[in-house]
Amino acid sequence: MKIKSNYIDILNQRIFPAEITVENGIIAAITEISETLTNFILPGFIDSHVHIESSLLVPSEFARMAVIHGTIATISDPHEIANVLGMEGVEFMINNGNKVPFHFFFGAPSCVPATVFETAGATINAADIEILLAKPEILYLAEMMNFPGVLFKDKEVMAKIAVAKKFNKPVDGHAPGLRGAQAKQYIDAGMSTDHECFTLEEALDKIAFGMKIIIREGSAARNFDTLIPLMKLHADQLMFCSDDKHPDSLLLGHINQLVARAVALGYNLFDVLKVACINPIHHYKMPVGALQLGDVADFIVINNLTDFIVEKTFIKGELVAENGKTFIEKVSIEPINYFETNLKTLIDFEYFPKEKELVIECLDGQLITNKLEFPKSELTIENDILKIVVVNRYETKPIAISYIKNFGLKLGAIASSVAHDSHNIIAVGTNDEEICKAVNLIITNKGGLCAVNGSETKVLPLPIAGLMSNKDAWDIAQDYTELDHFSKQVLGSTLRAPFMSLSFMALLVIPYLKLSDKGLFDGNKFEFC
Repeated sequence: MKIKSNYIDILNQRIFPAEITVENGIIAAITEISETLTNFILPGFIDSHVHIESSLLVPSEFARMAVIHGTIATISDPHEIANVLGMEGVEFMINNGNKVPFHFFFGAPSCVPATVFETAGATINAADIEILLAKPEILYLAEMMNFPGVLFKDKEVMAKIAVAKKFNKPVDGHAPGLRGAQAKQYIDAGMSTDHECFTLEEALDKIAFGMKIIIREGSAARNFDTLIPLMKLHADQLMFCSDDKHPDSLLLGHINQLVARAVALGYNLFDVLKVACINPIHHYKMPVGALQLGDVADFIVINNLTDFIVEKTFIKGELVAENGKTFIEKVSIEPINYFETNLKTLIDFEYFPKEKELVIECLDGQLITNKLEFPKSELTIENDILKIVVVNRYETKPIAISYIKNFGLKLGAIASSVAHDSHNIIAVGTNDEEICKAVNLIITNKGGLCAVNGSETKVLPLPIAGLMSNKDAWDIAQDYTELDHFSKQVLGSTLRAPFMSLSFMALLVIPYLKLSDKGLFDGNKFEFC
């Protein structure tokens, strides 16, 4: 196979018309020619940190959609399914990903359960980590969210890090807001990346201590605008990621969008493409081609250097997408799950507020929250303060109940079994009847997303671990779009991605105030309120 295009040689910082020869899935020749060509050829894009489960798609379906945007590989943390199903869940992700022509490289989940302050479905210990890191598909120890465990040298935490060092595989970090001496201690223990920086100063601190920063732009957490100035002086220390991306936004674009935005802001093209295509390969030692002689033929053809619309995507020399159409075939999927709780009644949601109540303030576009306090007389829909609940999905236990501000719901309720990190059922609503109805819809379907308003209900079932669908990616994107529209246009949510934001309100390792199935949690003090 021969392809003529303007060749973007990122490593040597040149662009010239060339004929690329591919033989047996390998770049056999790159020949400079003297023709006028309109499109460009370059290495494929890499998402350097993503939880595939958060797309609501299994890996094979994620790949079918991602390739139309020029993504050829991911560094994927199967942390979500591992918290539900343990090692079985990780094996499911690897096996499903291996069925399609795409480069999935998974991490060994380091924090299962994420904390002792919530109920998860499984445990992965240091011995399990050793089994996983011995696999060629497992390139790294995934995000070490338990940064207090690192700082205080928790025995199990340090044992997991030691296993990664034994296999000479990098350790991803996860320490939002950590700075100064504590950040240095965390990094010196072996943490090599962080995708959780939410200020430029924090990122610069961590870069100074030798850490690489992954600029994140997902469906809920969006840090691109804040962190992209790092590109000017620190391109060698950067990567791009989505972290968590719902199917409706994946349908519109992926890493290609971040490349286009960075170039539009005036950053050097070669620096931007190094961040999007090359740095992840080097950091994680990925067996992925960088469009050099002798490399695996992983590359894309784009329309121009402004829009970065992908015309063709090749993986191992195989054409997998062209002009928005995927050529990756759908594969059969056998659901696995863990969902044991009983249906709920109204009395289960009964709660008598104290004279003053702590209230979670949800911040649109951020995973961090604020910790507020209101008198019980002000816990009203008019003040945009709603009841939020977390229901244990693994066994029947009392329901954790609190209050949240900034969801904007005026009617009904929404609920989800995607609730980081343990993926219990989380719901927010305007009254107990609607919350109870929404929670029971999730239980009846053994996982999913739903929105209710009286007799109106919208449900998107997620039969695989309560996290993913076994349906076609485009169908799920459409179903999710309708659910998202209903939650905003009918129920009144003012958030950009209400279901994604809801899923993070139980994420205890991100400050400042969150709710687990065991109660309200202060992420700064790392203790219950």
